[in-house]
Amino acid sequence: MKKLLAKMRVIKAIAEVARDPRRLDQVFAVCDAGLANDDATMSAILASIRRHPQGAAALHDRPRLGQPSLEALELLAPGTLGRAYAAHMRAAGLDPAKLPQRATHDAASYFLPHLIETHDVWHVVTGFGTDVAGELGLMSFYAAQSPGKVPLMILVSGLIATIRTGMHEKDRRLDAVAAGWMLGKRARPLFGARWNLLWPVPLAEVRRRFAIDLDRVHRFVEDTRVVEERPDHQQPPAHLPLPPS
Repeated sequence: MKKLLAKMRVIKAIAEVARDPRRLDQVFAVCDAGLANDDATMSAILASIRRHPQGAAALHDRPRLGQPSLEALELLAPGTLGRAYAAHMRAAGLDPAKLPQRATHDAASYFLPHLIETHDVWHVVTGFGTDVAGELGLMSFYAAQSPGKVPLMILVSGLIATIRTGMHEKDRRLDAVAAGWMLGKRARPLFGARWNLLWPVPLAEVRRRFAIDLDRVHRFVEDTRVVEERPDHQQPPAHLPLPPS
């Protein structure tokens, strides 16, 4: 019965996300429902995180982002991670103090609260906005960096939303999904990063440390679009390798 109820909650939450993938409350509801009573998936996620020193240390120490002061971050130098995060939150009308604050008591209970409170930091670091395309791009990044099912559930919901009401943005959203997947696969893991220590670091340097090369990946996506738009008599190459570093 518990498994049946959990599946019903997943379906309900996915349906809500399909209506509007930007609804973070419903995205987190999918996370809660998708991880409930799924010990095998959680074990796989934690094992994946522990393979990297940063993730292993985070699961052991369980550092929290807390509720950063946007006013304080806005005093940092232009171009820093903290200044960019503050600008992102202001532009999106978001307040760190209003994000759900959940208690943690072990590695498993730490996983989701950490993702929730750092979600918008990941937005800034990966360069994805908070529109539907941006949220789908970030979910694709999550899917590339984690063996969990939830990012795929949200991606499916977002694609359903695209079919229903967003076909005018199909190419843009799918480009974001492609870019997020490649960025996530090529980047170093973001889970467990001590963002509080990185606020004064230039955003470009933060991206370099985590091997997030936005120009390279977006250039590849753009090149793919150019190939698709070539006249029929021009044959595209058999494969499209990423440009050299």
